[in-house]
Amino acid sequence: MSAANEFIDSEVKSNDMVLFMKGTPDFPQCGFSGQVVQILNYLGVDYKGVNVLTDDDIRQGVKDYSNWPTVPQLYVKGEFVGGCDIVREMFQAGELQTFLTEKGIVQHGRAQA
Repeated sequence: MSAANEFIDSEVKSNDMVLFMKGTPDFPQCGFSGQVVQILNYLGVDYKGVNVLTDDDIRQGVKDYSNWPTVPQLYVKGEFVGGCDIVREMFQAGELQTFLTEKGIVQHGRAQA
């Protein structure tokens, strides 16, 4: 296992929610990463952002790790959820909120009923 793969595996397994993204949660550097950040911030969930732009091995490694060709990538409790389109569609349908609740992720945002 490469160092990048070990790092990715560690991040996925040691954080309840981790978002591999271009940029940071405070400064997303692509529109797709920014959309996922907006959704997660709206829900008021705690998550860790990993900037793939700082390391080409991690940028490619996360794609290999998930067998998913694009970034951003959201993981919840070690499980790959998806990229921007999937996260957005799940959020709009209310499925993301249900999924997070089922996984024990506390939501503090305005989306609570």
